[in-house]
Amino acid sequence: MDLAELREQVCEANQELVRAGLVTLSFGNASGVDRDRGALVIKPSGVAYARLGPSDMVVVDLADGTVREGPYRPSSDTPTHLALYRRYPSIGGVVHTHSTFASSWAQAGRPIPCLGTTHADHFHGPVPVTRALSAEEIDGDYERETGNVIIETLAGLGLDPLEMPAVLVLSHGPFTWGAGPAEAVANAIALEAVAAMAHRTTTLEVAVEPIAALLLERHFGRKHGPAAYYGQPAERD
Repeated sequence: MDLAELREQVCEANQELVRAGLVTLSFGNASGVDRDRGALVIKPSGVAYARLGPSDMVVVDLADGTVREGPYRPSSDTPTHLALYRRYPSIGGVVHTHSTFASSWAQAGRPIPCLGTTHADHFHGPVPVTRALSAEEIDGDYERETGNVIIETLAGLGLDPLEMPAVLVLSHGPFTWGAGPAEAVANAIALEAVAAMAHRTTTLEVAVEPIAALLLERHFGRKHGPAAYYGQPAERD
């Protein structure tokens, strides 16, 4: 895959966020990485989605964060994406949105509990929320520190990032990722769905219990890992 193809994939990922109803105005962004070329491609900052085409995507150096190609400044969240790509070689796409239900859990400072099999199909347990950033982190390299606090939160779970492909940033919103841009978008869509379900479930029954551990493992395992059997083999490659 060359950078032109990656630009197309990243542009399509950003447009899919709009079609899925996960973004408002110019909020949010999707990116993809080309590790062979040491570059990521990301949405430009503050540009309306309706105006975006593949040539508008910005190519950023993975090592030092400088812009290699593109007519615009990259997303202001680029340092967060860079931190995640640098830390996790398995990640090929990153998405950030301010989607309503997932952002509501982030603003409440509450993890999204795993209450049913829809959640367990996509996320290996409760979707965590980060700690608050310190004043020094906010006043310093804020976006990079946002990436660092996501990494810190994942480290505390002891899970592979593709087992927990989402973290809620406290007072901010969700970040998701996947093996590529399309998968990162799919995880953002799934996250919003389970965030909405969890909100409605806990409204109906405040004392609801989490899904049984055995059922969680069965549902996650049938879609992920070497024993996965959901779908067709080519879809899991």
